[in-house]
Amino acid sequence: MSAAETVAIVNPRSAGGATARLWPSLSGQLSAAFGRVDARFTDRPGAATRLTREALREGAKLVLSVGGDGTHNEVANGFFDGAAPLAPEAALGIVPAGTGGDFRKSFGWAADPVEAIQRLRAGGRRRIDLGRLSFTAPDGTPALRHFVNVASFGIGGQVDDRVNRSSKILGGRLSFAVASFRALTTFHDQKIRLSLDGGAPEEMTVTSVAVCNGQYFGGGMWVGPEAKVDDGLFDVTIWRGLGLADFVLRARRVYDGTHVSLPNTTLARARRVRAESDETVLLDVDGEQPGRLPATFELLPGALLLAG
Repeated sequence: MSAAETVAIVNPRSAGGATARLWPSLSGQLSAAFGRVDARFTDRPGAATRLTREALREGAKLVLSVGGDGTHNEVANGFFDGAAPLAPEAALGIVPAGTGGDFRKSFGWAADPVEAIQRLRAGGRRRIDLGRLSFTAPDGTPALRHFVNVASFGIGGQVDDRVNRSSKILGGRLSFAVASFRALTTFHDQKIRLSLDGGAPEEMTVTSVAVCNGQYFGGGMWVGPEAKVDDGLFDVTIWRGLGLADFVLRARRVYDGTHVSLPNTTLARARRVRAESDETVLLDVDGEQPGRLPATFELLPGALLLAG
């Protein structure tokens, strides 16, 4: 089977099912912009990765991810078979249609999918860095996946677990805010061992450690204000001692980026991050909760071609 040069991977369940209702209109917009577009619909977790791999093996040159941050993550993973790139000259295009939308914010892109289609139609391309994460799956086996935006561990994994089990009817920012509030009512800082770029492990107790390729996570929290997707480095944001009172009284500072000046925030930069713990510390990877520590985060410079 030969794919069209442009393939759309569509998550009809994203945005609480709104993407399915919007799709007939978006399909017409895509056809007007690109001519023939093959649409392939996800039906379960992991389907977007499989469908992307199939499209690339069939010769697709542009794969459009139509959904939220979780869909974008799965599609980006489809550009690899394990650690091996499938089609280095093929491009990923983002059509936002989901609960989240954190990845697009690093580029200043609006949430409007029609505006995204017009931007993609202009044909621009740029290489961006990608994160590779080796981690522990829920069943205890080693696992590997990639991330385009932010991977974290600590409270973020707890929040993801709550958000992904909810209806998300409140929208991205409010869904994450409510989940954060609920998680913080029972969460306590966790003891970890953290190593940057092969240095000696440092023992610390943390609320969250965010390994940032992009700048935003958690429904609009500006966790890495200085992070750049093409500078060859992760920005690492470490939060310690944050509790429910901090969330209530200082939430604004997490969303406007001024949290970086607070004494319980530490910033670093690295190309490789290793984290271990004797506790069960959950991961947050582009808004999904795939497993737990121990984990290694490695930066792959210029590993993905991004359209738009």
